[in-house]
Amino acid sequence: MKNLLLAFALAVPGLAHAITVDEMLDHVDKNLTYDSRESSVRMTVVKSGSTKSYLMHSYGRGAEEMAMEYMEPARDKGTKMLKKNDELWMWLPSVEKTQKISGHMLRQGMMGSDMSYEDLMEQSTWRNAYAGTVVGEETLDGRKVWKVDLKAKDTTVSYPRRLIWVDQASYIPLKQELYALSGMLLKTWTMSDIRAVGDRQFAYKMVVEDKVQKNSRTEITFESVAFAVPLEEEVFSTRWLER
Repeated sequence: MKNLLLAFALAVPGLAHAITVDEMLDHVDKNLTYDSRESSVRMTVVKSGSTKSYLMHSYGRGAEEMAMEYMEPARDKGTKMLKKNDELWMWLPSVEKTQKISGHMLRQGMMGSDMSYEDLMEQSTWRNAYAGTVVGEETLDGRKVWKVDLKAKDTTVSYPRRLIWVDQASYIPLKQELYALSGMLLKTWTMSDIRAVGDRQFAYKMVVEDKVQKNSRTEITFESVAFAVPLEEEVFSTRWLER
C-alpha cells in the first residue's frame, strides 16, 4: 500500500511533494550504491588555466572496497589505489613503494583534482548519514527537481551539510553544494548525462568545483560502466597493488 501511495503521489501533478526525505534518499542511495562495478573513467583537472587529463580503470564492491589503476598519462601509468573499509593505499611505480594515505593527507586532492581522498572514503549511505527537509521544488536543466537541505547526523561524514537538487524522474542529485560546519561553501558537485544502466539511472558526467580555491574544476566522464560484474578477489588485496 505504501508503494502504491508513493507511485500515485509522484504521478499526479502537485502531489510530488508527498514523498518523504527518507523515501527520496532511499531511491538516491539505490542509484549511487552497488554490489560490484567496473568502469573506465576520464578525469580532467583544470586549475588556473592549466589542464591535466587522466584515464583510470576502476573496480568497486559496495561502499567498502575500491581499486583503481591509472592508464594515462604515461608518467602516471601503473599508479594504483586501493580502498578497504577505512584504509587507503597508493602504489607509486616511480619509486616502487606503497604509501598509506591517512590523516591530513586524506583532505588533499586526488592527483591534484578537486575530489579529495576523503571523498573516496565515504561509506555511509545518505539515508543513514543525513536528516533533512525538502525546501522547495525547482526546474534545473529542464528537469523538475526537489531542493533538499541535509544535515549530518554525526561528525563522521566529510560534509556536515549538503544542499542537493534531486531529479524527480531519475532520483539523481543533479547538483550539490557541500558546506563546512562553519557554513562555508566548500565545493559544488553536478551530475549530468543521465542514462539507464540495467535497473538503475546513472550519471556519466560529473563536475566538481573547489570553492575555496579560485579557477579550480574537475570533470569526470565515464567512458564505460558495468554493474553486477564478477571481480577477482585479488584486486581488493594489497598484493594487487604491486602486481
